[in-house]
Amino acid sequence: MRKRGFTLLEVILAVTVLALVGTMIYGGFSQTALNKARVEGDVDHSRIIHMALERMSRELTMAFVSTHTNPSPDLRVVETAFIGTDHGKQDRIDFTSFSHRRLYRNARESDQNEISYFVTEHPDDPGTQVLARREQNRIDDDPRRGGKSQILVENVEELNIEYFDPLLSEWVQTWNTEDVLAQPNRLPTQVRIRLAVKHPRRRGETEAFGTRVTIPLNYALNHANYNP
Repeated sequence: MRKRGFTLLEVILAVTVLALVGTMIYGGFSQTALNKARVEGDVDHSRIIHMALERMSRELTMAFVSTHTNPSPDLRVVETAFIGTDHGKQDRIDFTSFSHRRLYRNARESDQNEISYFVTEHPDDPGTQVLARREQNRIDDDPRRGGKSQILVENVEELNIEYFDPLLSEWVQTWNTEDVLAQPNRLPTQVRIRLAVKHPRRRGETEAFGTRVTIPLNYALNHANYNP
């Protein structure tokens, strides 16, 4: 008996079925890879924001002001302060802190520094707002300027910072230890931060993140007035 082979129609049907199965498998893997990339992107996006808020919280817990400065403004070379300004959706905070870390041996630095958090325009992408951090590892006579700045979060829509005043028992929008009519020589007991950024995938939508920080040192350091 002669051996029968596959007819052309059978070959075409087999190839068609194989192609359909391969397309379905590829589509499934492709969609899975796309979903995986989206989830990883969302996780990275959230992680960056949470790390920025965690850093702000850690440094705010070590904020301080001191009265151990030269009483004459002309001779003053060091000025500690805690200044929170309200700019609508772009608040700014400048403060002195014990949060500096020495990275180099024999560096003439201590744990004291100047810290600022503010919203500004991206230097390489005009129109994009970012959350920036400024640090100067030595405190000078101007706690709002100097040092180096770095970008922490991009596509920022809002930075709102509030301060709890224990004397008023309410949240206030500003704080200034340098103003004798505001909050001289004392810090808020808590700071509330709200950060809103653009949604990474949904155009026109924003994501809001927030945290609350407790500040242990609420009054200016003045060891000369402390009783032993």
